[in-house]
Amino acid sequence: MNLMKPKRLKRGDKVATVSLSWGGAGDEDLLWRYNLGKRRLQEHFGLEVVEMPNTLKGSDYLYNHPEKRAEDLMMAFSDSSIKAIFSCIGGEESIRLLPYIDFDIIRDNPKIFIGYSDSTITHFMCLKANLSSFYGVSVLAELAENIKIFDYTAYWLEKVLFDASAIGLISPASEWTGERVRWLESNSKVEKKMFKNHGYEFLQGTGVTQGRLIGGCIEVMEMMKGTTLWPPLEMFEDSILFFETSEDMPDPSYFGYWLRNYGSQGIFQKVKGIIFGKPYQEKYYNEYKASIIKIISELDLRDLPIVYNMSFGHNEPMMCLPYGAMAQIDCDKKEFSILESGVV
Repeated sequence: MNLMKPKRLKRGDKVATVSLSWGGAGDEDLLWRYNLGKRRLQEHFGLEVVEMPNTLKGSDYLYNHPEKRAEDLMMAFSDSSIKAIFSCIGGEESIRLLPYIDFDIIRDNPKIFIGYSDSTITHFMCLKANLSSFYGVSVLAELAENIKIFDYTAYWLEKVLFDASAIGLISPASEWTGERVRWLESNSKVEKKMFKNHGYEFLQGTGVTQGRLIGGCIEVMEMMKGTTLWPPLEMFEDSILFFETSEDMPDPSYFGYWLRNYGSQGIFQKVKGIIFGKPYQEKYYNEYKASIIKIISELDLRDLPIVYNMSFGHNEPMMCLPYGAMAQIDCDKKEFSILESGVV
């Protein structure tokens, strides 16, 4: 898995926002939230932000027109003046874009794409086009966070997207929150309740292992299995696989079924390690952990390094993970690092 790296961002660069899944950014009651995230990209990171033609058409229109969402993505990649593409928010059905995607356009116009959750679909589109993309912030959630962007989130976003040097050691966030505050403009100054984070939990493994990052939101990955987006088995060879669960907080039995499928496909037997984001609101924290240990034991992979409770995914704040970048798990020092840059 030797993916193309996009060029780094610089202040003054033009970036596009896209609504590839849920179209809420353009809904009348949420436009304030979109504008706040846009302003943060402009003021905090010094970027020029433009919308694609359908970015703000609203949730009803975009649900009914997946082809228009795909057109926006293709247009953003095709426009040489646009240096990065930011997903407004996730959702649940961006897999419907698949028939309308021209993978040559992505391959021939490498640039940054960033998002998480249902954006996992777009990440695997980039992967199919041999382009590294970035599992990280969305406009409506992290960039439009109440009061300000979390420092940890802002630091790793800038480090990964604007800096062409090796990313290096990524320590866990010292605090976390999964609190849901309704997206009302009157709530925009409500500070979320923060909790002390007890850090990465190393479930098994010894020594140091290295592998290239691949993964996403585990529920969304279920939607692409069997499609042309699903990678061949060799794509997982010598990788570090990353998983996280969404705010849907799937039942632990389903979580276990999905993990068992990866074992049945032979994927877990190919990888060098697995990392898991903190479960949303820490619901099912122990149950998910028990499922991981159970399934891995069934496969007799007791030496496979596994790290749990990492700072990516649906809780905040979050790191930023570049697909295809060489990562390192040090089980002895209890550390996680990314050994190269995400950009050039």
